[in-house]
Amino acid sequence: MDVTVEIGELVLTGFDGINRDKLLAAFEHELTRLVTERGAGSAAYDAEVTRAPQVPASASAHRLGTALARSVHSGLLRGAP
Repeated sequence: MDVTVEIGELVLTGFDGINRDKLLAAFEHELTRLVTERGAGSAAYDAEVTRAPQVPASASAHRLGTALARSVHSGLLRGAP
């Protein structure tokens, strides 16, 4: 099963200097893992994540990427029919 997740916009406030490449790698890895292990619903749907988990501004790019992926996955599951 192919799953496509399109992120229209991602705005992070208070994370100046974060390594975007590491954040993206951690995000993609964790979201892929979650969708593979837990699924993402059985039909096409839109989900909106408007509030990310509380992560300290000192968090690593890996920790932030992982937390964001978990929020997106949770939103996907909530939006599933």
